[in-house]
Amino acid sequence: MAEDVGEQTEEAEAEANAAKATIVSGSGASAIPAEELEQITENLIGALKTVYDPEIPVDIYELGLIYKLDLDDDRNLKIDMTLTAPGCPVAGELPVWVENAARSVEGIQDVEVNMVFEPPWNPDLMSEEAQVALNWW
Repeated sequence: MAEDVGEQTEEAEAEANAAKATIVSGSGASAIPAEELEQITENLIGALKTVYDPEIPVDIYELGLIYKLDLDDDRNLKIDMTLTAPGCPVAGELPVWVENAARSVEGIQDVEVNMVFEPPWNPDLMSEEAQVALNWW
């Protein structure tokens, strides 16, 4: 049973890292043209990089707080994200900031932000850019 939990955590971490590269489609294949999907992805990542936890001088995307981005064929976006700690002072505000940033992206019709805590955030989820900014070497 312990191996199952470990495998689930590894899978969830792999999903979190995959979200950094691209938007995933819930159905596997998207009806959105590839060029448009690529542009939306680039713009969405740029928008998410404008959102910061006020206590940490690194954006939430590079911190690894965005676990999953799922854009359906109707251009409705679901975002799974987490916090660096469950007791984060901006836990109630941060998802709203993320939603507002995502809604600013042309081509996205609706946004739903889900707060998840599995897997728990850990510093290994940070990008190299975030690690450098925080002197995490």
